[in-house]
Amino acid sequence: STEFTDQGAAIPSAASNSLAVIAQPLAEFSQAKSYPLEIQERPFFDTAEVYGPYLNEEVVGEALAPVRDQVVIATKFGFTFGDDNRQQILNSRPEHIRRAVEGSLMRLRTGVIDLLYQHRVDPDVPIEDVAGTVKDLIAEGKVKHFGLSEAGAQTIRRAHAVQSVTALQSEYSLWWREPEGEILPTLEELGIGFVPFSPLGKGFLTGAIKEGATFGSDDFRSKVPRFAPAAIKANQALVDLLGQIAKDKGVTAAQIALAWLLARKPWIVPIPGTTKLNRLEENVGAASVELFEADLSRIAGALHEVKIQADRYLAALQARVGR
Repeated sequence: STEFTDQGAAIPSAASNSLAVIAQPLAEFSQAKSYPLEIQERPFFDTAEVYGPYLNEEVVGEALAPVRDQVVIATKFGFTFGDDNRQQILNSRPEHIRRAVEGSLMRLRTGVIDLLYQHRVDPDVPIEDVAGTVKDLIAEGKVKHFGLSEAGAQTIRRAHAVQSVTALQSEYSLWWREPEGEILPTLEELGIGFVPFSPLGKGFLTGAIKEGATFGSDDFRSKVPRFAPAAIKANQALVDLLGQIAKDKGVTAAQIALAWLLARKPWIVPIPGTTKLNRLEENVGAASVELFEADLSRIAGALHEVKIQADRYLAALQARVGR
C-alpha cells in the first residue's frame, strides 16, 4: 500500500516495507530488484549521488528503467567532491543543487525525482534558500517531494515553512534512539514521514557481529566508536535479548529489530540496506512479524537496563548532524 501524508506525499507505508539500495555490481542488483517488484505494490529505492560517488545512481537508473513507473526513487544532494572523488565538501548552494539534480536525473534515467533529500545541512547556506530552490524544482516538474537528512528540529520547521517537507531521513533503531527526544514529536506535529537508515545498527542488531569481530580499513565500521571491541562486548546484552525473542517467535533478530520500528508509528518507513538477496527477503519478512504488548515490554525493559555504549560517529561526522 501507499500512504499519503498531509502534504500529499507518496511514500510507501510501513506495510509496504521500504527498501534501501546499496551500490553493488549491476548483475547482482538486477536480480535483487525483481524480488520486491513481485511482492510490493510500490517499492521504494533509496540512493544518493555521494554513493560511489555517482555509481549507485547509475546502477539504480539502469536496473529500474524498465519498471520506472512502478517504483519510488529517492536520491540526495549536498556535497561536492575532491579530485579523487573521496573528499566530501558540504555544498547546498542553489546553483549547486540545480547541477546536482540535473546529474541525478541523467544517471537515474528519469524525468523526475520522486523524493529529493538534502543529504546534510550546510551551515553556510540558509535552509530557507535550500527549501526555496527545491520548491522551484518542484514547480518545474523535476522533483515531486522534498526531504531532509539528519536535520535538527528547528531546521525542519524553518524548511517546512518554505516548502512542505515530505520526509526526514536519520538514523533510528534499538541501537540509536536519540530521535525520540525532539525529532519524532516534531515530525508528528508537522505531518512529516520518518525514514530511518541503519535500522539494524549497521549489522549489529542482526547478531552476526560477535565479540572479537574486526573490520577492514575500507569498512566504515572500522572508524565507528560503537564497533570498538569494548563497545561490542558491552552492547551484546541487547542483541542477546533480540535473539531470544526471535527464537521464541521463530524469526530472526533482524526481523525483530525491524518489527520494533514498524510498530512505533505508522509513518515510520525503515530502509534496511543489503547487498544479498536472502537478506532482502529476510527484511521484507519483518512486515509480517507481530510484536505483542508483552514482546514490546520485554524490549523496553532491556532498553532501560542496557545502557548502549560508545558514540555512533566520530566527532567530525557527528558535527554534521542535527543542525
